[in-house]
Amino acid sequence: MDRVALRGLKARGHHGVFPKEREEGQTFIVDLVLGLDTRPAAADDDLTKTVHYGIVAEEVVAVVEGEPVDLIETLAEHIAQVCLKHDVVQEVEVCVHKPDAPITVPFDDVTVTILRSRV
Repeated sequence: MDRVALRGLKARGHHGVFPKEREEGQTFIVDLVLGLDTRPAAADDDLTKTVHYGIVAEEVVAVVEGEPVDLIETLAEHIAQVCLKHDVVQEVEVCVHKPDAPITVPFDDVTVTILRSRV
């Protein structure tokens, strides 16, 4: 299976379990790896036979900016389901970064990574 990757999609969301996270929001960063067969698109040089990653990026940002959820695990699941709505996408790896998570000790990042497929 071929891979199309989008790295570092940034959007502001209001996800989290604490009131401050819901009220003020924070930046979330999303990395995606979409699994699909790119051969039909390459053979015909036809965008309609592959995934339009610009549209996927917009849809993912809309999820992050949309309805708040408590957990980034839930956010990752919602993002995966949006990606799998594209017929050519057979699987997706979603990594959600929460670099401003409310942690009281020094840290670089918090991530949740999930892999989902049509099967």
